[in-house]
Amino acid sequence: MKVALVVAHPYEGSLCRALLAAALDGLARAGHHADVIDLDAAGFNPVMSRAELGQFARGKTPEAIDQRVLDPLAIEFARRLNESDHLVLVFPIWWELMPALMKGFIDKVIFPGLFYRYEDSGTGMTKLSPSLRGVTMVTTMNTPSLLYRWVFGGAIRFAVLRGVFWKLGVRSRTWLNFSMVKEASGAKRADWLEQVRTRFARLSG
Repeated sequence: MKVALVVAHPYEGSLCRALLAAALDGLARAGHHADVIDLDAAGFNPVMSRAELGQFARGKTPEAIDQRVLDPLAIEFARRLNESDHLVLVFPIWWELMPALMKGFIDKVIFPGLFYRYEDSGTGMTKLSPSLRGVTMVTTMNTPSLLYRWVFGGAIRFAVLRGVFWKLGVRSRTWLNFSMVKEASGAKRADWLEQVRTRFARLSG
């Protein structure tokens, strides 16, 4: 199985980076092929330009957009996602949502004509990839998990897993969240890493 992993965190020593490494270890144990998209290292620009937005309005089909005005990295990333069986998003939760880089990735890569097309009726959307079957979101935050769920409504689940991938027909959608990370002991962090390593060693779709 081919797994695309997208990470957005500027600090190499972050828990997000450690979780990514654990996921890669688990995937390697299972014999899966991993394709890492590091948004910080790639210098990805998360801002959608006026010209790109104009193509969004035209993107009813892959043929309708003019890819010459789109971000070449967005085109390349979409191609790699479309060739994958599973997508993993790794990022911290800041102010209850994702960092700008991850939001920009969703805006510019999960894009009509690159990642999905509209149905002929105009009432639905379908991903272009015939193989992409699942999405796993791996996040870290300092907010207590119950507070995030009951006070802030689990905002990231609705914004990403439902607001994006449920709409596009990705049936398997999983969220692995690690909360109160600043207070976590070394043993707790080691346990989290092993959980992720084991989880991805068993990934099946």
